[in-house]
Amino acid sequence: MSPLLGIHTILGLLIASVLRLNRLITLVGVYVTNPWTIVPIYSFGTWLGAKIIGMDNLIPEIDWSHITLLGFLREFRPLLFPFLIGTTLMGIISSAISYYVIYMAAKNNRG
Repeated sequence: MSPLLGIHTILGLLIASVLRLNRLITLVGVYVTNPWTIVPIYSFGTWLGAKIIGMDNLIPEIDWSHITLLGFLREFRPLLFPFLIGTTLMGIISSAISYYVIYMAAKNNRG
């Protein structure tokens, strides 16, 4: 899963083409992120990134009665770096585990 939500489809297809991977299987992997999983995955990734960089307070105090889009983005800007760090680390770990599991399954299936 990419922390670059919105362009992860393009990145997945580009990497699949460069590495000569199956594009359909790559798209299935890219779309593990769905409305049911995106909130817990990205929340955990942000929390993990915050723990890695030593950030204590994750929840900004927002006056919701006077919030604007720019105000919202400004309030959540400090979470961008932890988000990128945490979700990238989760992606690396989950891809390594997935590679091993699929490799072993393919190896055992060949006989």
